[in-house]
Amino acid sequence: MNFTGEENHDFPLDKASEWTANYRKANPDQIKGHYFGRKAIRRLLSQKGCVGMRVYYALNEEAVKQLIIVGVDAHGDDLYEGLLAERSKPCPPVCGRRNPLNS
Repeated sequence: MNFTGEENHDFPLDKASEWTANYRKANPDQIKGHYFGRKAIRRLLSQKGCVGMRVYYALNEEAVKQLIIVGVDAHGDDLYEGLLAERSKPCPPVCGRRNPLNS
């Protein structure tokens, strides 16, 4: 399978709201999401040969849920020797205002 970076990932708000509500119901008092800044995402996507990114689920040393983001090339391979992004701002506590995706 080839990756172009032009794949359609659009998703409707009503379905995203439903799915995030399902997760919150199944995982009360858990992390709901993660914030990554534009600079980190731009740096990751600007790597040579990068057409997109993959997000891995992870647990840190304290067993707290984390996300690891890695660039992906046109063959679907991780650019694991390049920039890896983490150090996200978890929600909670950094959630922003209440909206259909977080409340």
